[in-house]
Amino acid sequence: MREIKMASFLQSFIDPKKNWFARQHMKALTQRLRNYGLRYDDLYDPYYDIDVKEALNRLPREVVDARNQCLKRTIDLSMKHQYLPDDLQAMQTPFRSYLQDMLAFVS
Repeated sequence: MREIKMASFLQSFIDPKKNWFARQHMKALTQRLRNYGLRYDDLYDPYYDIDVKEALNRLPREVVDARNQCLKRTIDLSMKHQYLPDDLQAMQTPFRSYLQDMLAFVS
């Protein structure tokens, strides 16, 4: 019973809806991802995690190609010390997932 209470406490601690610090972290992360046009799923490294590698192999080729293009653009912007233009940043959806469903299926 005590473990359930502790897990509930930890969940509320990292939930942005309930914790001010988690909300601030989420805002900062969202802005940093938008600066480069990234999604959170782009941060997963297929060389580090075999499940991510398998999930990427099972995704449609167009999705993987779009991910790779996004990563190349990010590297280019970072090397130039630039960000995406503001109008493109406004269109970004950093937490819209394309990989989570396949990761759940693979794991």
